[in-house]
Amino acid sequence: MRSGSANLRAKVVALLLSLVALWSFAAWVTLRDGVNLLGVQAMDSQIIGPSEPLLLNLQVERRLSTAQLGTVSGARQAALAAERNKVDEAAAAFRSSARSWLARTAANDTAERHVDDALAALDRLPATRQSIDGRQIGRSEAATVFTELIEVLFRLYDVAAALDDTEIEADTRNLIELYRMRELVSQEDALMTGALAAGRMTAPEHTRFTQLVAAHRFLTDRTAPRLRNPEHEQLEAVLTGSAFADLRRLEDRVLASDRDTAKPAIGAQEWNDAAESSLNELQKMVLANGDALVERATPVAVGVVVRLVLAAGLGLLAVIASVIVSITTARALVAQLQRLQVAAHKLADERLPSVVERLGHGEKVDVAKEAPPLDFGDDEIGQVGQAFNRVQETAIRTAVEQAELRRNVRDVFLSLARRTQGLVHRQVTLLDAMERREQDAEELEDLFRVDHLAVRMRRNAENLVVLSGATPARAWRRDVPMLDVARAATQEVEDYARVTVQPFGSVGLAGRAVGDVIHLLAELIENALSFSPPHTEVQVRGQLVGRGFVVEIEDRGLGMGAEEMAAANEQIASDQEFSLSNANQLGLFVVSRLANKHHLTVQLKDSPYGGTTAVVLIPKELITNAQPVAPTGGPVPATAAVSPMAQAQAPRPLTPRAPSVVTEAAAVAALNTPTPTLGLPQRSSRRDASTSPATTTPPAAPP
Repeated sequence: MRSGSANLRAKVVALLLSLVALWSFAAWVTLRDGVNLLGVQAMDSQIIGPSEPLLLNLQVERRLSTAQLGTVSGARQAALAAERNKVDEAAAAFRSSARSWLARTAANDTAERHVDDALAALDRLPATRQSIDGRQIGRSEAATVFTELIEVLFRLYDVAAALDDTEIEADTRNLIELYRMRELVSQEDALMTGALAAGRMTAPEHTRFTQLVAAHRFLTDRTAPRLRNPEHEQLEAVLTGSAFADLRRLEDRVLASDRDTAKPAIGAQEWNDAAESSLNELQKMVLANGDALVERATPVAVGVVVRLVLAAGLGLLAVIASVIVSITTARALVAQLQRLQVAAHKLADERLPSVVERLGHGEKVDVAKEAPPLDFGDDEIGQVGQAFNRVQETAIRTAVEQAELRRNVRDVFLSLARRTQGLVHRQVTLLDAMERREQDAEELEDLFRVDHLAVRMRRNAENLVVLSGATPARAWRRDVPMLDVARAATQEVEDYARVTVQPFGSVGLAGRAVGDVIHLLAELIENALSFSPPHTEVQVRGQLVGRGFVVEIEDRGLGMGAEEMAAANEQIASDQEFSLSNANQLGLFVVSRLANKHHLTVQLKDSPYGGTTAVVLIPKELITNAQPVAPTGGPVPATAAVSPMAQAQAPRPLTPRAPSVVTEAAAVAALNTPTPTLGLPQRSSRRDASTSPATTTPPAAPP
């Protein structure tokens, strides 16, 4: 059940993988918000949070740097040095946190690039400070350096604002806009502080101040409508407050002043008070909005966690349960299918062949005992098992019925063959009596021809007896010389005059095997005659060997192909049951049965003359000693004299008999099925049947 169970397991695994894939997709859709939330939290704690004090300190250092560049003062120098220390401390904290493994894990490529830009700008800050201290840089250039560094930090805020929750993302971006609005006010403060410290405001500075005021007011007008009601009210409160009103008033005075006038239109103290108050108010509002945003994001985070637990946790439990149930169910199904397969193989490979073999031996078989029902349960597999129980019962019952049918057919054929044998025996006896009384040579010749036909008919009838597994009626009580056995076999073929029997020596054959050996040799000799040209001879010779006695039958035909010869030898060596589909190979089955009965070895091989040689090895257990029956100086032709033993048992005159061919005609006639008249497989060519001239025929060794 390896391939079937593997296929079933593969289908179950594929189903489970599909389930896991679906769960993974659903879990990821649910977990994505959680993962994003964790990423934003890590970004806020590791990058955004540490950057906020750095940004505020940089804004203060920018203001103090422009003031120091405006007028050198010891108090400003001390304040600037203290602020630089704060910036350095905040930068060190930001650098350490932004380079941590958690920050690198949470940050995407864009955030990492902005972090690198911010750190690179911080690395350039000492050089800018030296230029400020050496007054090698102007107020605008110094302010621009700090502004660019602060802008890089604002880009980090933009990356952190990319959230999956649209409302939270919108609120976060509005909060960043408020931060930018404060940054614009801080840039105004730095520019005006430097100009007021220097006591003059250049035209480019006036233009830049105008741009900053316009940008600040535009950003305020754009952001205010987007805020929620509480945040919007807080912004309106700041914008309409006294501090911001003073700032607006001072901005308008600067904007209304002549840009070519070097002296600022406002005082330093009033600008410092208004700007500081406005920046503080904006910072308080931004912090309040940030706290409100965190409060609104908390339920969202809780919902993400809840969905995480439900989708990931419970879904995972469902997947695990499905895996366990699928595995146990698959194992149970595989076990049942394996039992079913084992039972099917046992029926096909063991039980059914055993039943057929026992039936072939004539044993009685109990169908109920040989086909016990197998219990596979009541489920679908169990229903298949019940169907298999009916199949095996039907198969065994059919085998029994077929065996009974074959036995009955065999008995019918055997009965017909026995009756035919009896009639032929009576015919031969009658012909023998008529031959003894007849004096006319022509009439006697016809009687001998009829006698010869009767002998061949007897062999054909014996074919049916042999194929049925019974013993032919002919039997010998005493040993018979091998030469007489060969001559008797020659007597039972058609063109016996073309057969030359070589001297065999003083060798005999046990009586119990005489009839079957005569029959076997006659089949082989007839085959040799049938498949060789009519002008050629068939040589029959024999000699003692270490394992017994060998009889060789050699023809001068065209021989057999390698595949045909291999198939014929395989058929002769096997002990297969005779099949009606192979009726054209009846001779092979007869030779095989006779050879297996007496443990003879029969093999076909190529003849050196181009034909085929049939080699028959008779085991030494069947070989006996006998008196010489022919001169040893030359071959014994088919017209040789009758041996003394043959004369004593069959004192009939020698006269030619009608030609005969060893075929299945008699067997097929009994089967009522017409087939070609071939005793063995056809060779490469087949000669035309022809009658042989009248010669003296060797007598058969009588039963």
